[in-house]
Amino acid sequence: MEWILLPVRSVTDLIREGGGFVAWIFACGVVMWTLVIERYWYFLRVLPVVSKEMQERWNSRTDRSSWCARQIRQAMISRLNAGMTSNLTLMRTLVPLSPLLGLIGTVSGMLEVFDSMALRGSADARTMASGVSHAMICTLTGLAVSITGLYPVYYFTSRARRETELLADHFEF
Repeated sequence: MEWILLPVRSVTDLIREGGGFVAWIFACGVVMWTLVIERYWYFLRVLPVVSKEMQERWNSRTDRSSWCARQIRQAMISRLNAGMTSNLTLMRTLVPLSPLLGLIGTVSGMLEVFDSMALRGSADARTMASGVSHAMICTLTGLAVSITGLYPVYYFTSRARRETELLADHFEF
């Protein structure tokens, strides 16, 4: 039973040792991975149903060659593309935001080191250890969250582009 609580303890230890910026980085990671799971669900379950429905509406049309029909076709493809690319902008923002928050935490940790050195008037290792640890935990957390989000952002962006091209091919004139 204790192994279930291990991730929670690890995260709370990181937040306690790294400061408030680690909590913000963790929140970015939770939002980003929630969006990744949502996009995966959309491509797996929702997109096939919606694209089949749109294709049936297109195939039921008698006029498919006029200018108006081509505009309707384009609007259908555009609507499907908008569904595929929704939330990708937020995901693309969260990936670089995490290391930037880590950088802010790093700077605040280094300021903590300099403050403690100024108060004590010396630069011994014990004085600097807490601030340097704070700085490195923020950096590590920000990079870890960012790196885990790079592939899903690339995957969903390229998949949306590929699916849009395939759908355009299926909507015959």
